[in-house]
Amino acid sequence: MQIVPMRDLKNTVEIERKCAEENGPVFVTKNGYGRLVVMDIDYYEKTMQSMEEARMVNRGIADYEKGKVADGKSSLKKLREKYDI
Repeated sequence: MQIVPMRDLKNTVEIERKCAEENGPVFVTKNGYGRLVVMDIDYYEKTMQSMEEARMVNRGIADYEKGKVADGKSSLKKLREKYDI
């Protein structure tokens, strides 16, 4: 985990290098307290994708627990009939 003081943000090349090296977030502090998080765009996109996948899985679990499920065979049969395949 990289932690840098706010004044180091002036050196953008170094911050970019730290983000690439860390392959994760770089935490920026001000007066010793966390203020910002800087990260590589690839890491950000992977993180957002993982969060979306987790959200979808949780939605599926919630649907299952509420009984909002359908039998696979009958669902496939309906789709085949509907689309004549």
